[in-house]
Amino acid sequence: MKVILPKYKENGPRFPMEKRFVFVVFSLAIGVVQSVNAEVPAIFVLGDSTSDVGTNNYLPQSTIKANFPHHGVDFPFAIPTGRFSNGFNTADYLAKLFGFKKSPPPFFSQNVKFSIKIRKFRGINFSSAGSGLLGSTGQTTPLQKNVVTMGEQLLQFSTVHNDLLAFKGPLETEKFLSKSLFFISIGSNDIMNNYYSSNPIPKEYFIPKLGLVYEKHLRNLISLGARKFGIVSVPALGCCQSQRIYQANGECLEELNNQARAFFSTMKLLLGNLRLEYKDIKYSLGNTVDMTLNVIDNALAFNFKYVKTACCGSGTLNAQGSCTPISDLCSNRNEYLFWDSFHPTQTASKLAAFTLYGGEPRFVSPINFSQLPDA
Repeated sequence: MKVILPKYKENGPRFPMEKRFVFVVFSLAIGVVQSVNAEVPAIFVLGDSTSDVGTNNYLPQSTIKANFPHHGVDFPFAIPTGRFSNGFNTADYLAKLFGFKKSPPPFFSQNVKFSIKIRKFRGINFSSAGSGLLGSTGQTTPLQKNVVTMGEQLLQFSTVHNDLLAFKGPLETEKFLSKSLFFISIGSNDIMNNYYSSNPIPKEYFIPKLGLVYEKHLRNLISLGARKFGIVSVPALGCCQSQRIYQANGECLEELNNQARAFFSTMKLLLGNLRLEYKDIKYSLGNTVDMTLNVIDNALAFNFKYVKTACCGSGTLNAQGSCTPISDLCSNRNEYLFWDSFHPTQTASKLAAFTLYGGEPRFVSPINFSQLPDA
């Protein structure tokens, strides 16, 4: 990636060294970037509501949906697509940075076989809002299909893999998938559900358990041909408005942030060990805890005026009710970090994508996402 940094005039504003990166990433987020990548034939996205682009719209019994206003108010033609956002989400902006118009479409909306046959297949988004690493996360009852779990998302990918084999053959399929990118953003719902359960498993046991399940899923993907992974770790969950409303002065719930930090440490060790075992895999791990806290601590440098209050909702901090057509809706959405009580605004998602794509090792390591195609 070639980054063009803004030129500083001798008599222009100066930034303290600790805020220099803040300014650089903000510059990236408003488009001061040129990228030159090896060709990425396809992008596959797995995860939860942070990257869902409409999967749950196809689940009739699901109660976790965003296919109604005010969601999508800033999306082209103000369409509520199922994204938990006022517009595009991080998966969309990452795809844009790699030359795609937006995230690949949901699995349920695609005729995969036909797309492969006419050579227009560029990937799939399997993400499902409310899902988690554990099969129980997000499911209300065994008979009600509320989400597509991570395990089920992998089963969906295996059907895509079989379709690729049928049309491309084993050698071309292996080459195609080895050059494709796999973005994964999941784990938040598992941690939140356990934390608020009537009998929570202690962090010291629960986070390693999630790590083992994550490792199993990654090994399955590797066995099916995935080689290049962009992993988005769990963000600073305690700073979501849904948690701030229960804290004095609307501060962050540090215990949840500590669990998110522990999850990141587990992922860092897990991925490092997998890299030792599978010499041909490449990965980039986003530290979204530090990314989130960096923005909150330097909000004005990122042009955010509101980091404690959600844009769409009701009640205290606009976080006591979910975003619905009758919710209070802010007009200056670019100045808000959070769209609703859990999810970032389009502006915040764009900033996150640019940081993952071109950020420094503090935020994304051992390489950033932009380096994955050439790695």
